[in-house]
Amino acid sequence: MKNIRIVGLLAALLGLGLVTSTAQAQAYPNKPIKAIVPFAAGSATDQIGRAFAQKMSEILGQPIVVDNKAGVNGMLGADAVAKSAPDGYTLLIGTNSTNAALKSLMKKLPYDQDTAFAPVGYLGSVPLIVAVNNDVPAKNLKELVDLAKAKPTHVTFASASTSQLVSTEVLANMAGIQLTHVPYKSGPAAMTDLIGGQVNLFTADFAVTLPQVKAGKIRGLAVTSTQRSKAIPELPTVNEALGLKDYELIAYFAIFAPAGTPPDIIQKLNAAINKAATDKDILERFAALGFESAPASPEALAQRSKAETAKWAKAIRDAKIEAQ
Repeated sequence: MKNIRIVGLLAALLGLGLVTSTAQAQAYPNKPIKAIVPFAAGSATDQIGRAFAQKMSEILGQPIVVDNKAGVNGMLGADAVAKSAPDGYTLLIGTNSTNAALKSLMKKLPYDQDTAFAPVGYLGSVPLIVAVNNDVPAKNLKELVDLAKAKPTHVTFASASTSQLVSTEVLANMAGIQLTHVPYKSGPAAMTDLIGGQVNLFTADFAVTLPQVKAGKIRGLAVTSTQRSKAIPELPTVNEALGLKDYELIAYFAIFAPAGTPPDIIQKLNAAINKAATDKDILERFAALGFESAPASPEALAQRSKAETAKWAKAIRDAKIEAQ
């Protein structure tokens, strides 16, 4: 009889635990969520991240506050998320920079890139535009390559993220030219100097480059995708412009949480992301940036991150970029 009472008590306690766990899951989110953008305000990551955050907050019923923590190709912001509590209230608007290439660009990271984050959901991708200052005497990409071959290291290029750095270095390597790198803390700052002529070349996402190309403040030479962009179809691909076959480097965006975040919270966030990724307003707003969404599961994002990490490691190795 005593054993029966004990078993009954244990069952009741286990049942209470399940109820409590379920109640906690149902309650999420019950306070504002912080989304850290590891790049500066005005960057593509910032613009796309904020749009998704706003739509997701409507779906989840809680504000999602965007916090810009720029620096070291996104490492500072990523580190802040990696060391946050795994409770679903701190998220990373990650990119190919923070969650694929960074481990190959840095000699040592303050976290393990492969295990510090739980994949949540994929937002989408954008190509980059290879652009030059209007005073550069190259009217197309082949002329720029010829100029750089005639004057090795004379042509300078800006970068403020992994995509910007690697896309240019890989291009230089495949074209057989030497360029001089000028690092910046943010894409908008690099763009200001490109317009002003402090640097000659800048390869960056459409959010930063396309408005300036359209306004005639800089000259677009090519896009880094394998297909021309509907947003600016007059620009050839790098492959077309230089007669290459295998050049492609695009930027992508995804949301990650600290490792250990409960699966039910991950699924709730993933559902909100995927719903936002099909939102007409978001798709129309960023169509001009060449943005393409691709709703998917956390597991699909995990597989993409693994494949992209290998892809970027090879690109960085082939371009002979030394870890900092």
